[in-house]
Amino acid sequence: QSTWGPLTSRERTSNMLAVLGFLCLVSAALAAHHPATTTTTAKPKTDHELVQELYASNKLLERNVEDLTRQVMLQQTFVEERIRSDGSSGLKQVRNSKEGTRPYYTSSTAAQGVAGLHEHANNIRTVGMGELNVVLNGVEFRTRHNDYRLRQPANDRTYNHVTDIKYPAVPPAVLAKHTVAEQITEMREWFKAFKNQDHSVRDYRKYFKPVLTYMEGGWTTNTKTLEEPFFSDRHHIDASSWFDLQDKVRFSSYTGGKSRLENFAYLPTTIMNMHNATPEYAQWNYRIVAHPLTVDVPFKAFELVDDLTERMKKKMTMATLNNTRLARFSVVNRLTGRMRETAYEWGLLDDLMYQIPGKDNYPGNLHESAMGDQILHVKSTNGHDVPLNTARYHRIYKVDDKDAMGQTHVHRSFADPNCFFAQTTSPHIAPLEVTTCHKTRHQHHHAIENCTTYTERYTWAIPLEIVYMTPLLTWNPHHIHHTHGSSGPQIYPILHGPNGTRTGALTADKAYNGTHDRLYYRTPVEFFTSGNSVDKDRADTAKGSVGVLDPHGHIHKMVASGNRILLPAIDGVGKIRTRWPIVPLHAEGEQTRKELEALKDMVMKMPTYASLFEELPTSVAKANTLFMEQEHNLLVAQTTRDPPGLHGHDVPIHQFDIEHMKNHATVHGLLTSIDNGHQHSIDVKMVNGSYVMTSCDGMPKCWDGHDIHLRLEY
Repeated sequence: QSTWGPLTSRERTSNMLAVLGFLCLVSAALAAHHPATTTTTAKPKTDHELVQELYASNKLLERNVEDLTRQVMLQQTFVEERIRSDGSSGLKQVRNSKEGTRPYYTSSTAAQGVAGLHEHANNIRTVGMGELNVVLNGVEFRTRHNDYRLRQPANDRTYNHVTDIKYPAVPPAVLAKHTVAEQITEMREWFKAFKNQDHSVRDYRKYFKPVLTYMEGGWTTNTKTLEEPFFSDRHHIDASSWFDLQDKVRFSSYTGGKSRLENFAYLPTTIMNMHNATPEYAQWNYRIVAHPLTVDVPFKAFELVDDLTERMKKKMTMATLNNTRLARFSVVNRLTGRMRETAYEWGLLDDLMYQIPGKDNYPGNLHESAMGDQILHVKSTNGHDVPLNTARYHRIYKVDDKDAMGQTHVHRSFADPNCFFAQTTSPHIAPLEVTTCHKTRHQHHHAIENCTTYTERYTWAIPLEIVYMTPLLTWNPHHIHHTHGSSGPQIYPILHGPNGTRTGALTADKAYNGTHDRLYYRTPVEFFTSGNSVDKDRADTAKGSVGVLDPHGHIHKMVASGNRILLPAIDGVGKIRTRWPIVPLHAEGEQTRKELEALKDMVMKMPTYASLFEELPTSVAKANTLFMEQEHNLLVAQTTRDPPGLHGHDVPIHQFDIEHMKNHATVHGLLTSIDNGHQHSIDVKMVNGSYVMTSCDGMPKCWDGHDIHLRLEY
């Protein structure tokens, strides 16, 4: 360790080389002055010969160090590849605090709340989230206690620059009321419209805004100075350097202890490249950021995930789970047409994540060539190419030429369905480069090798939750004075009165004299049936209700106005969820977990999947279910158009599809068989007992000339 602090990894490597070189020099000198005893006197070596030997020894040492360093790099790659094949990107574990008679009684991906969700509703911007063990594109790391703020990437390219997300306004119809009681009544109607998703009378979509929060990670070039992942007004990494942090994490893992304030994070370091026998290190870092979505996301976009482990702990039904902090949701693949369990390529979540920029922030506009292939958006069609902005987060793209499997759609990563990728030009992100060579025939019949080197920088992300910002964040019916900030002399009058510290009691000398950013109580207690937090966690910080003085010195009983997971019950409305966790799980990408999920669907939904049982359970309503699960086949009329040539298609459907069409509905997204190297996605409805194709690949008719009338084969 140097006088100025711990040595960096690069300095330690350089010092090792210097010491080994010095030892080689000493050995050479000793050999020169103490020749071996022989019968023949050896001819002394010249200074030039000694220098040449020393130079050769140093070059050999450099090669050995470079080989060992490369092996360390390959070992890190092996670890990442093993993690990638063991599961997908996502949440792996939260901190456990209990034992149990069955394995599922210990914490896995949830404790009191999934992903450690809790509330700091007394804070103007903080969203509560605990420590997480996460995998992101094969990199496993552990966060500090997160408690992130609702901030979005900036409209410039400054690295990690964020700005506060603008909160929604209060509906003018509320502000137009003359009394607080009238405002409360009108505001309840807006929340009722929001809960019922009814915008016909009160268009709540202007004032209830969805925000998508996400976790972003990448290998950074800053290996010398500890860099805080993102600002939290409650937590920070408790270390003086990366070296100090690594030692603290090793010590806490070795002893089984923890940072009481949960301010340690395991963030790995790796060797990224080798240049001139010198290793180039990279430091893993992450952050949690938010993006205000440009479209409304209705509640029907969320499907409750049956995390059976969490239900078994408290013996909860799905309906009960839905109203707790343990609930986790998936985003449906589309909002129109009939919802059905199916595979898809680009869905609603892809649309939402594609709004989010990488490290180049919102101005970023990049177009990676994918080692020579032009990358296109998967929604590109024949004759209408749409370049993919690779500076936005995405997980699938399209190329012009088919790959070895005959496909033009490429999924990022080998088998990770949850990881989103974004390219960047930021020098703060460590690059990787690759050289590809192709031989071409010259006119004189000899091969010419053309080589191109590609250098790319990427970061990765997973979605965490969708948070709905509501008018409660800005509504201030009693005109309480607010001071921005949470420390310093400006907040002294808020917390101190003539008789000492103000505690929020309902007396003039103890009630808070206004609010500040960490004392955000501006909602009248009468708005809710009860101001207490729903499904309360010990990590929550808001009080049930407090006394606050308005500018005229009148005392008002107020509750916290910040972000909540579930809003307390509102008279005539009930409880409303405003935080929808959609974080994926690492285990969902593991092969036995996929088999388990399939088995769980069969067991938990026996009537739906009765036809899949080898022996029908006696509890299944056999007749009706088997009838609805019967398979049928529609035939698409042959076409002679060339290209692609004479061919037809089969369209497998089920009896429930037919029953759906009998009720005058259209079945969307039916996939035909693959014939002549292609397939179609068609919409079908029943017209006078006949099956008619109403859409083909998003167009009125198929591009290759199929007739719209289909025939039921069986």
